[in-house]
Amino acid sequence: MKIHPLLETWRWYGPADTVTLSDIQQAGAEGIVSAMHHIPHGELWPMKDLEERKRIIEKAGLSWKVVESIPVHEDIKTRSGRYLELLETYKQNLRNVAKIGLHTVCYNFMPVLDWTRTELYHTMHDGAKALRFSWTDLAVFDIYILKRKGAEKDYTEKQLENAEKIFKKGDQQFLKTLSDNILMGVPGEASITTEALIESIGIYKEIGASGLRENLAFFLEAIMDTCEENGIKMTIHPDDPPFDILGLPRIMSCKEDFQFILNAVNRKENGICFCTGSLGAGKHNDLPEILRAVGDRVYFVHLRNTKRELDDSFFEAAHLNGDTDMYLVMKELLEIQKKRSSPIPFRPDHGHQMLDDLNKTTAPGYSAIGRLRGLAELRGLAVGIHRAG
Repeated sequence: MKIHPLLETWRWYGPADTVTLSDIQQAGAEGIVSAMHHIPHGELWPMKDLEERKRIIEKAGLSWKVVESIPVHEDIKTRSGRYLELLETYKQNLRNVAKIGLHTVCYNFMPVLDWTRTELYHTMHDGAKALRFSWTDLAVFDIYILKRKGAEKDYTEKQLENAEKIFKKGDQQFLKTLSDNILMGVPGEASITTEALIESIGIYKEIGASGLRENLAFFLEAIMDTCEENGIKMTIHPDDPPFDILGLPRIMSCKEDFQFILNAVNRKENGICFCTGSLGAGKHNDLPEILRAVGDRVYFVHLRNTKRELDDSFFEAAHLNGDTDMYLVMKELLEIQKKRSSPIPFRPDHGHQMLDDLNKTTAPGYSAIGRLRGLAELRGLAVGIHRAG
């Protein structure tokens, strides 16, 4: 019996994921969010790989509901190199996922780096581990490890003072871990070097935010006919964190950014992945207001919470305990759902590493028990609001 109208999903990284499909089924999720993480960015997703992934998921009694993600190659983001060839491959990947019944695709257009954190295992007051972003620690990396020209101007005097103190301590293990965390690129998939990052920063400095917006619009225009022909809705993930870092532009960080791209490519297949954690890390964002403004084009939702610190650093809080009022967000989502004939998929995002998972190796933010707690809290919230009418 369905207890609320949204679709509960769970991200699964495939057979190598230490969180099993059995674990997910016991958590009560209805569907799976997955992708071909073993295939390098820009390459074709073979039908045999897609069919095998679907078979494994269905054998476990679950259903593959969302593709997260088909990564957008850097050549497409910069509109350079092999971008035309890569666009054709991207369109074929869209056709291939549609052939096995997948019609919601998540992606992002963040330059070079995916979501960025300075700590992957920040100890909380209760002993659980959480993801954290520190402006001071980023300054340590930016100024003393990356050595980006002009980096100092992006930080406050206090952050610069504290960064210098940290660096002068000479804790090599801390500096290595910090560098590894930031240079992950796409967490769990690929890392980059400081040299490659500096080169990319130079490229994006020339492109600028307006150029990157134009490149995003170009990408979407190029694939929209394929999406329409195959019944696919694209959902862009917000920038994470939702502000410029390391001299790289961000173009999906607020309501106005969403409105820009939805108007620039005004096709119903062009949609949004509404991530409360990414957007909520920015004090400039009113999340219920954003949902009211663009909710008709929200086709996928990530629900998690963050707590901002005094200098706008932040850590990932329990799903109902951060700066984002999850009650108001869920209420808006359920109002949007009333206008839909099919359920909006959401997933509990980035749970704390806690209990037995503290002794296990999992993808950062994607341990089982913390997300199970999050799903239980979100499910209860959705049921309460739904039943209250």
